Amino acid sequence: MKKKSILGLLVALGIPITCYLILKTASQTAVVMPRHYLLDTVINKVENGKSTTDTIWHTTKNIKLRNQLGDSVSLYDPQGKIIVADFFFTSCRSICPRLTRNMSTLQQSFKKGGNVRNKIDTSIVQFMSFTVDPENDSVPVLKKYADRFGVIHDNWWFLTGNKKDIYQFAFEELKVDQFSEEPVSPDFVHTSRFVLIDRAYKVRGYYNGLDSSEMKKLARDIGLLMLEKDGTKKSGIFRKILDLSWLWLIIVTAIIFFVVYMQGRRKING
Repeated sequence: MKKKSILGLLVALGIPITCYLILKTASQTAVVMPRHYLLDTVINKVENGKSTTDTIWHTTKNIKLRNQLGDSVSLYDPQGKIIVADFFFTSCRSICPRLTRNMSTLQQSFKKGGNVRNKIDTSIVQFMSFTVDPENDSVPVLKKYADRFGVIHDNWWFLTGNKKDIYQFAFEELKVDQFSEEPVSPDFVHTSRFVLIDRAYKVRGYYNGLDSSEMKKLARDIGLLMLEKDGTKKSGIFRKILDLSWLWLIIVTAIIFFVVYMQGRRKING
């Protein structure tokens, strides 16, 4: 075979190999989705002689309360939305005003016409602030507090109701005491954590609501969860293709080798 043919063959072989390496590199730098946090159980199964495990993540139970507009609402009312939750009380003079301001900034950034990249309609995200002092934080008090921070009432609820229900929700459903940097008293839920809950009502993150870098991460993770439903199917197909990429490499290389070889034979015979 002539030198030109050999060179052409090497170039042709280099194309699929390069594509394979690019595909491999892309898979290694894929975006990491926010992880699940609260594990319920792991089920071991045997199917067709193969042992598999299914991880069952905790689904946050529903809770019914009243918002600052006097409406009876529940955690499950905003179906199809990602939820960001925190705990506060209106007479707080320490961290609560800062938490509310940071949540307000986050809400503003996600509304249409916001001044940040990847602007998202507020119909995608529901913000919920649970008062830990419901005896004093009545509906009118919450409304006045919310107005003070210029919140958008449609997708940010300040919630009050039965104290026992709220505390059980904080400790048993969201486990805020386990993921707070500061100690949380069982008698008074005072935490700087913002909790991220996905569309399936599973906890996907805890963030320090006083830390600007943590707030940026929270905003980013909300965006990732928005894409998760469609992205899961796409990523599954991508992984299947990637798993068979070595086979495609062999097939493409064989085809190119055959084409180049036949062209070389024709030139020699010609």
